[in-house]
Amino acid sequence: MTKSCGEALMHLLEAYGVTTVFGIPGEHTLELYRGIEKSNVRAVTPRNEQGASFMADGYARVTGNPGVCTIITGPGVTNAATGIGQAYADSIPMLVISSANDSPSLGKGWGRLHETTDLCAITRPITAFSTMVHDPSEIPELIAQAFTVFRSRRPRPVHIAIPIDVMEMPVNVNWAPQQTPALPIPAAEPIAAAADLLSTSRQTVIMVGGGAQHASEEITQLAERLNVGVIASNAGKGIVADTNPLSLGGGVISPAIQAHLASAEVVLAIGTELAEADSFIYDLPVNGKVIRIDIDPTRFNDAFPATIAIQGDARSACAQLVDALADRSIETAKASILSQLEAVKAQQFEDYTSVERQHITLLNALRQILPDDAIIMGDIAQLVYTGTAAMKILLPRTWFYPAGFGTLGCALPDAIGAKLALPERKVVALVGDGGFMFTVNELATAVEEELSIPIIIWHNHSYAMIRDGMVKRGIPEIGVNPKAPDFLKLADAFGCPGVQVDSEASFKQAMDDAFQHTGPSIILAMENDAWLSA
Repeated sequence: MTKSCGEALMHLLEAYGVTTVFGIPGEHTLELYRGIEKSNVRAVTPRNEQGASFMADGYARVTGNPGVCTIITGPGVTNAATGIGQAYADSIPMLVISSANDSPSLGKGWGRLHETTDLCAITRPITAFSTMVHDPSEIPELIAQAFTVFRSRRPRPVHIAIPIDVMEMPVNVNWAPQQTPALPIPAAEPIAAAADLLSTSRQTVIMVGGGAQHASEEITQLAERLNVGVIASNAGKGIVADTNPLSLGGGVISPAIQAHLASAEVVLAIGTELAEADSFIYDLPVNGKVIRIDIDPTRFNDAFPATIAIQGDARSACAQLVDALADRSIETAKASILSQLEAVKAQQFEDYTSVERQHITLLNALRQILPDDAIIMGDIAQLVYTGTAAMKILLPRTWFYPAGFGTLGCALPDAIGAKLALPERKVVALVGDGGFMFTVNELATAVEEELSIPIIIWHNHSYAMIRDGMVKRGIPEIGVNPKAPDFLKLADAFGCPGVQVDSEASFKQAMDDAFQHTGPSIILAMENDAWLSA
């Protein structure tokens, strides 16, 4: 049967396993929606294309499968660019299908609707690749290349732009998905060299990142075999359960964690960039030899050159290391190591500020309420900064704090994408009053989709992190204390419940009510010393 190119594309995506796309229909994407109507792919309509890219990002974070956006050329792409950039920074698979102006006009400046001089140049710096289609026959190859990026390399967004005249061209064949390569297996030589170094190290620290989310069991076995502490990046939290005595939680912002890292003779970095965004300091205190396990070869000679470089899949590498260490003597005393790690954790707690202790009261109550597999989508907010270090997370892919790009407003649309991907799981959004206003419009999407998502707003009447930086440097507080709306009236305007809480008891009741409601709920927690009495 003859189909339009846009229609054939949606059937091809369905064959690759795509079930949901996020986007706002436009005059230039109508043929895609013809394909959606004739396939089993579900279309979700955000209220801004930025919301579409964030929702696709959230969908991909919790599943490991690519989130998909269908957006118009020009403003659709520029609106979505922030979410695409976030996915690029955090190595999240995302497929962005956009329209483009008609082929004869591309780059000509004829004044076409939504015209840009070079559409793909906008997304090229924030994608694995961005390309313009010239003929429908190119699409099967480009989609296969995209899924190769998602499944066998460091996953990052891909943007494929299709001119509207190409979108309407007839396709007389049924496009089929192509075989994609498996994740690369590490070589034996660096595994053996790493086992030699690890077995003789007097002080080792393991650091885990988002590239190791699927290797939780193997990394936990490795840490327990070596009997060493594990520090998670923001993206790696939960890979080793925070209830495991070897876990030092997430992030390196704590001076106590930094000191422990600085003392390491060997740092085993697994699927992590060792980046500033995990520490809020420019130079991580990595003084020892570095073993790096990463699928991306560019990581081995960056700011932290690898003494031993192991390129390949983190799960396979860690399983091989466990096997290689099985018959070796490990010179560590378990009791003394656990005592050392407990001292680090105790010092970390002592260093928390009064405001951070308020956060911890709420976060501890949240942990008591939620099942282990609940998904927490964090925004760029002080409550979330504290949570990366202090909240107990027990499973991978359940705590998300996208610190790499630092995009305020991501929590709500990311949570929408997560809930649509895994409707049987509890999903919570944590956001500050400033960040919430960036994407408040997506409350309408959550209401329309009837998604039971509690949205916890920590209200401190400011962009507090920036305000505190100004105060520290003696700069007047300019532009950091914007007037907030009445969030409870705002909730009512969108047709969802809203309640203010000021204690652990009222918070727990509000959360219970929110999970009983069919749709989102706003839970407003004011920064207040009353939380310290809990």
